[in-house]
Amino acid sequence: MSDFFSTGWSTYIALVTLVGIVWCIWLLFSQRKAKVVHTADGAVADTGHVWDGDLRELNNPLPRWWMWMFLLSCIFALAYLVLYPGLGSYPGALGYSSDSALMQSMTDANDELKPVYAKYVNMDIEQVAADPKAREMGQRLFLNSCAQCHGSDAGGSKGFPNLTDKDWLYGGSPDNIKTTLLHGRNGVMPAFAHLESQQITEVANYVRSLSGLPTDNLKTVRGAEVYKANCVACHGLDGKGNIVLGAPNLTDKTWLYGGSQEAVMETLTKGRMAMMPAQDRVLSPEKIHLLTAYVWGLSNNKTTQSK
Repeated sequence: MSDFFSTGWSTYIALVTLVGIVWCIWLLFSQRKAKVVHTADGAVADTGHVWDGDLRELNNPLPRWWMWMFLLSCIFALAYLVLYPGLGSYPGALGYSSDSALMQSMTDANDELKPVYAKYVNMDIEQVAADPKAREMGQRLFLNSCAQCHGSDAGGSKGFPNLTDKDWLYGGSPDNIKTTLLHGRNGVMPAFAHLESQQITEVANYVRSLSGLPTDNLKTVRGAEVYKANCVACHGLDGKGNIVLGAPNLTDKTWLYGGSQEAVMETLTKGRMAMMPAQDRVLSPEKIHLLTAYVWGLSNNKTTQSK
């Protein structure tokens, strides 16, 4: 309720909420003054509403218990809105928010688990990755936090990197992996709308040729010039990419979005946007350390097993 784009919307929501509750209370008391109409024989008159031939709605007053329950509900609603968020961007007298409650519960859980991870905190990533118990713990963390995008086997899918090979957009060292987990990544491949369709086809041929894929030789030669004018700044003159920018290596036959002619042309025409969410608010430093070791070990498994 606090994420309003302007104070106007916040005020509008607060007014609608308060007016609705006050109107309910007014309606309740206004009906309380209404007199019950009786027929000549002393029976309660009906309202004229009839269903199924003989089912009549009588003009009886509301039961007292129902009226008190309704009034107490309105009073409870007003008290709740004073104490908790609900009136637009008003945070409530208690300062409660579901976000802070979630973060507190996560902090409490992490504090309880600190002794479990304590023995690994001061160990090097390579040492943690070589520990069978640590790998089991890291795998559980991975399945809970990373498998949704990278898959339970860490093999990735279209748009989500394979973590089991040695191809890293931002570097595969322990420090780089930990930085990715802590702060996340935002990758952007801009769309080259200024290029003509023929140029898109030519540069796509050249890019594919860097990985040794079959291409049209003439288009590849022309595409090299288009590449030099538009792509060198990120991917480098040799096409090997730049881990500082997260620009992929175009020579290693690893394609995040597919290496077909159509897929490369789509990337050039429409661009790509990718995001790796930061985990620093979700996972404790101890868990990040274990998860870093597990992810690093996925592409260095021979090294870790030999230790």
